[in-house]
Amino acid sequence: MVKKFFSFINSRIFTLATFFTIQLLIFLGLSYEFQKSFLWLYFLSHFINIALAVFIINTRSNPAYKITWLLLIFVFPGFGAMIYIFFGENWPLKKIRVQMCEVVLYFKKSFRNHEKMKHKIQDKDAYFQSYYIEKYAHFPVFDDSDAKYLKEGLDFYDCLISELKKAKKFIFLEFFIIEEGLMWNSILDILEEKVKEGVDVRLIYDDIGCISKLPRRYYRKLREKGIKVHVFNPVKLFMMPSHNNRDHRKIAVIDGKAGFTGGINLADEYINHIEKFGYWKDTGVLIKGKAVWGLTVMFLSMWNYYSEEDESIFKFFPEVDDKFNNTIGYVQPFGDSPLDGETVGETAYLNIISKAKDYVYITTPYLILSNEVLSALCNSAKGGVDVRIITPHIPDKKLIHMVTRSYYEVLIESGVKIYEFTPGFIHSKSFVSDDKFAIVGSINMDFRSLYLHFESAIWFYNMNLIKDIKLDFINTQNKSQEISLKEVQDVLLAKKILQSVLRVFAPVM
Repeated sequence: MVKKFFSFINSRIFTLATFFTIQLLIFLGLSYEFQKSFLWLYFLSHFINIALAVFIINTRSNPAYKITWLLLIFVFPGFGAMIYIFFGENWPLKKIRVQMCEVVLYFKKSFRNHEKMKHKIQDKDAYFQSYYIEKYAHFPVFDDSDAKYLKEGLDFYDCLISELKKAKKFIFLEFFIIEEGLMWNSILDILEEKVKEGVDVRLIYDDIGCISKLPRRYYRKLREKGIKVHVFNPVKLFMMPSHNNRDHRKIAVIDGKAGFTGGINLADEYINHIEKFGYWKDTGVLIKGKAVWGLTVMFLSMWNYYSEEDESIFKFFPEVDDKFNNTIGYVQPFGDSPLDGETVGETAYLNIISKAKDYVYITTPYLILSNEVLSALCNSAKGGVDVRIITPHIPDKKLIHMVTRSYYEVLIESGVKIYEFTPGFIHSKSFVSDDKFAIVGSINMDFRSLYLHFESAIWFYNMNLIKDIKLDFINTQNKSQEISLKEVQDVLLAKKILQSVLRVFAPVM
């Protein structure tokens, strides 16, 4: 216990939390003293609050997001305004947008022949879902590709290891969390060997995601091994607005021929080598063929922002592999960015929910819903569609799980079936519908994923793996407990009040 305490005192989390707390206390103290001594500052504070309120109301943000910030600003004058200025907008990161968009738009223009591809899709619902993703995320749809569903973290790990060992030209890795242990260390051993063989190995990891997982300046150790590394949005000792936007993607690309994404990070709990919250259920996908090019460009769009090199993305274009020419389905990798004003992940989810005719099955670790998604789920269930959602029974964040459960009552009343995965924590983010459509990726059903983070996912139509996703959902459901309306309504009043309060602030949690 003492060792853990001193370890925590020495950690970056403690250092940053201490500095942030001191900054907040100084600001609050100065605000109080100045407003007490100078009447004009009191009126200035109110003028700033009103000006910010007008600005927030006229933004294109989700209404629930606006309401939360307006409440904070007027309930906590001065303090609420400062928090919004620092965390409500992402002005410093907007310079990333220009460079990322240049790469992605250049990629899109180079594949204008995919206009023909889209018109090959006969199903109108499929065509318009794909059309939306290409128009607003700028990632085209591909045929001539294969996909494999990885229903456990260990499956993902085994496939990733196998593909990494085959690398001849380049390896691109982009992950929210990396932690030293069996999973990462074994991957690192392969990366070191590949560097010695002349393979171009590149890694992006998120600083917040790894803040308690990796030693300070871990990137230096990796660079000494010959691995090219960039740390996304490094945390500074002073509060910055950009701290609120994180790189939540999970991407691996090997030689442009094999690509991975899903919910799985590179840490031991994801493969159940260690246990944190019971059994950890997670999923991913492996794609091969032309569609891998989408994940390659997604990685390069982020890499090129940090890199000082001026290199063409087409030097990484893979050789065409004819063995997937007979596939009949479609694969569309896509990224979501908090900087473009377009909620691609949320809209892609909404398109599946609203177009479902028979069923839509969803797994998500967090269920913190905008009014649009909540209404779509309820309306779909009311219209006779079989809507089922699996969430964790053992949470990784207790307060967030309380917010998740606060949505159960209205969903169940509308006919949505809610299940909690009783063996532990379900971290997979998947949609499957009508035996035709699926999305697997890193996008949670919460405000942070849908509005604040960089995310990755793949949309599938008529691919063989769709039946595997459905079967895995059914098997997972069989290990889960269905939540009844009575169970939800019998919650203690004090807990209901706490859930209600937490739900108000859910968009900024």
